[in-house]
Amino acid sequence: MSPMHYHLLLTEECNLRCTYCGGFEKVQKDISYDIKTLKEFMAKDPEASICFYGGEPTLKPKLIETIMDKVPAKRWSLQTNGTHLEDIRPEYIQRFHTILVSIDGGMERTDAYRGKGIYESVLWNVGHIRWQGYTGDLIARMVISESSDVFEDVTHLLREASMFSNVHWQLDVFWSGHEWADLKGWFDKKYNPGVTKLVNYWMAHMEKGDVKGIVPFKALVGLMLKGQKAKLWCGAGRDCFAITPRGELMACPIDPSTDFLMAGNITTTSPDTIKGFASVGAPCPSCDIFDICGGRCLYVNKVRLWGEEAFTIVCGSVRHLVGELKKNLPRIKLLISEGKIPASAFDYPDGNNNCEIIP
Repeated sequence: MSPMHYHLLLTEECNLRCTYCGGFEKVQKDISYDIKTLKEFMAKDPEASICFYGGEPTLKPKLIETIMDKVPAKRWSLQTNGTHLEDIRPEYIQRFHTILVSIDGGMERTDAYRGKGIYESVLWNVGHIRWQGYTGDLIARMVISESSDVFEDVTHLLREASMFSNVHWQLDVFWSGHEWADLKGWFDKKYNPGVTKLVNYWMAHMEKGDVKGIVPFKALVGLMLKGQKAKLWCGAGRDCFAITPRGELMACPIDPSTDFLMAGNITTTSPDTIKGFASVGAPCPSCDIFDICGGRCLYVNKVRLWGEEAFTIVCGSVRHLVGELKKNLPRIKLLISEGKIPASAFDYPDGNNNCEIIP
């Protein structure tokens, strides 16, 4: 059996109230299973990886350390809002293959979405763990919402927050009942042109031998260079599952109350019985870019919270992104053949399901 990836929700509690987060209706602050049960479950797949998730997992630093000491996992990662990284001891920070930190661009943007002072707090914490010697993949995990500018916000983090290895973003769509004033207009006039501008920026730096760490670009170009076919990039319902504080196994952590995502629980379910539990359905498999996109999002494919029109608009943004990268693929191949950039720069992610890749 190929290895699995688990998002381990240590708590549903969070110390922030971000504007775009639907949060949990009923918050469970602590896990209600014992560590021995988790250990026995994970021992059935010793090649599996664990990502601490929430809520905000760093509110439970001692629990993180206890699980890392007692539970078998081949690879550890952490997804955090970055405000309490200093509470985890350096010897445990060093063991993380990847740390994903939520930050939405510069100070004005981040603080508007996440709370006053959060930008500075995040950068202090990130700088602190780099100073302590952390050399793993440190990803700036952004949300792009209605007042965002994808070009300005991504390039700010690449330029001003150089502690980050890579930058990834997700679109603030379909997560809650929030509706935008003009969704189509925003994509047509702001987001899609911003993506084009960002691809041009990426290519300009590549001409100088510098492959900037823009996650969606690196991963998708890597796939196209190898001539491979994508599956759902995040692996939700296939080989990536969430473990809730109640020990439930979910195909995706986005909404624990959604029945179709429920795959079992760690007490009575074995990892080999849930692999391939769920997959995206129509219209995705018949799409001409399905082999690159992989279906974008299992939850959105099944739920369509904002309806068919919005679904189509967001899919159009993926088509635009893929088209801009395809347009530049011949030049990228030439830069590789000329030795200006290494082909290995596009080998991303490295066995890592933490980034959904497709915004």
